[in-house]
Amino acid sequence: MPQPRLPMSHSRAGTIATLTLAMVLAGCGESAKLPSEAGFGPTPQLPEPNQTAIPTIHIAPAKGWADGAKPTAAEGLSVVAFAGKLDHPRWVYVLPNGDVLVAETNAPPKPDDGKGIRGWIMKKMQARAGAGTPSANRITLLRDTNGDGVADVRSVFLKDLHSPFGMVLVGNDFYVADTDAVLRFPYQPGQTSITAPAQKVVELPGGPINHHWTKNIIASPDGSKLYVTVGSNSNVGENGIDQEAGRAAIWEVDRATGQHRVFASGLRNPNGMAWEPVTGALWTSVNERDEIGSDLVPDYITSVRDGGFYGWPYSYYGQHVDERVKPAAPDMVAKAIVPDYAVGAHTASLGMTAAAGNSLPARFQHGMFVSQHGSWNRKPLAGYKVIFVPFDNGRPNGAPFDVLSGFIDRNGDAQGRPVGVAIDKRGGLLVADDVGNTVWRVSGAR
Repeated sequence: MPQPRLPMSHSRAGTIATLTLAMVLAGCGESAKLPSEAGFGPTPQLPEPNQTAIPTIHIAPAKGWADGAKPTAAEGLSVVAFAGKLDHPRWVYVLPNGDVLVAETNAPPKPDDGKGIRGWIMKKMQARAGAGTPSANRITLLRDTNGDGVADVRSVFLKDLHSPFGMVLVGNDFYVADTDAVLRFPYQPGQTSITAPAQKVVELPGGPINHHWTKNIIASPDGSKLYVTVGSNSNVGENGIDQEAGRAAIWEVDRATGQHRVFASGLRNPNGMAWEPVTGALWTSVNERDEIGSDLVPDYITSVRDGGFYGWPYSYYGQHVDERVKPAAPDMVAKAIVPDYAVGAHTASLGMTAAAGNSLPARFQHGMFVSQHGSWNRKPLAGYKVIFVPFDNGRPNGAPFDVLSGFIDRNGDAQGRPVGVAIDKRGGLLVADDVGNTVWRVSGAR
């Protein structure tokens, strides 16, 4: 007869948690069977899922840059620190006069996100990755007055925000996507700070779970609509589908009234957005699901159809069913759209901007710049770089190539991790680095 299971003591639970953390942070778990390039392109390789009892956790510990060190720019490019000594810079936006705005931000309190031993491990892992510090909750303005590619004016543009991320200016209205609301502020060209109170345009899903907290925002070409990314509240719906209302989606918001609708759904964690200049289509970068192997599932960039459904949580890459999700939804799987272009498994491809307006060499003139924050659920590491996906006639065409690399040092530590990307007024590429606490500027080699 089986013996009754005794309650676990707090000390024993703590010991098990510590040992589990030690194992996972040591890189226990399965490893990739395919080369990283197999997860790129319009038809990535999708092997059978490989779910393990302990998820693969393999991350480059956050270290930061030594004095004078910097990322490695691709041939024909150079890189300088546009601004340093920032506080976890995540996103960048360029105003029409050339001023650069940087969201210095981090996750808000999320008391219900991943409770128990697993949640404790994930929090430790995030701290190891450099994401454990409190949010500065501000937007900083950087100005380069002499055109040398280095900011020489810095001011607090907005403060006392709530985990801000995306930003966009439409006319004299400046919008910020906080973690739980879109806010509007009055703006006059050239001003270096805003002290006027915020007007709330629309509330966004937040709450005590708020698993994917970053919210990005972009305006329609005519300025009448705003598009807002809202990530999922879980990996694959394990917190309950009721917790996913309005999430894993891109919202369309009427700028005048605040009325909104879901523009596209089934997008696990969309972040970057850009208008493709040839076709006029909205594109987004999406972080796909974790914990079914180092080779699954590739993140992707894709054009976004009005009313389109992209599979999450029920399936990935069209009709590839995720058996972990119960109950199944074959009707939803049947209409899942296959993304346009994979950018590697677990690369955490967050930032994305169209090439239009850049002054880099010819090979960078048509396509998308994509920042890859770097993997935690893949062995070996993937991402930790900025890549360029070439386009032809408005569609991806060919293999991607590196723009900035060298974020991982010879010891496997992260000197930096790229997040937001934007083209500045002089055609340089700006890259927010939230571990290096720097905004880098990439230009043609001098």
